[in-house]
Amino acid sequence: MVQAQATAKYVRTSAQKAGLVLDQIRGCDVNKALATLMFSRKKVAKDIEKVLRSAMANARQTEGFGGDDDRLFVSSCHADQGPGMKRVRPAPMGRAFRVVKRTTHLTVAVGERRAKALGTGGSATSKARAARVAGSAGAKKKAAGAQGAAAAKAE
Repeated sequence: MVQAQATAKYVRTSAQKAGLVLDQIRGCDVNKALATLMFSRKKVAKDIEKVLRSAMANARQTEGFGGDDDRLFVSSCHADQGPGMKRVRPAPMGRAFRVVKRTTHLTVAVGERRAKALGTGGSATSKARAARVAGSAGAKKKAAGAQGAAAAKAE
């Protein structure tokens, strides 16, 4: 399984604002994540999109990559707090207020999902669940109701 990451440092936004956008794409396929970022109204989404595309490119360059971008997903992403630029803002009566212009370090990691084996109709647990549902009382009532409706139409 291929893992790759990319980092953008000193991005001029707060880590909290970037975290709101990163929460939306965590665990998604890269194509869905790119679509989410493209239509997001947040300014930091463009920076995150850039980092995501870089992580995808890094994954393509790693040894053992299958060559299919559709199998890539955002395995982890986080925003760490960077250094704050301290500025002074004039205040009334000759005083001054300190303004901290925050920065953040964006990190996006992508991973490759395993290829599903061809010809299998799903996992063993999903087959077992399908068998349980088919044998349940609710499924039997629905089947009996459908047969009764079919018999009524035939008459």
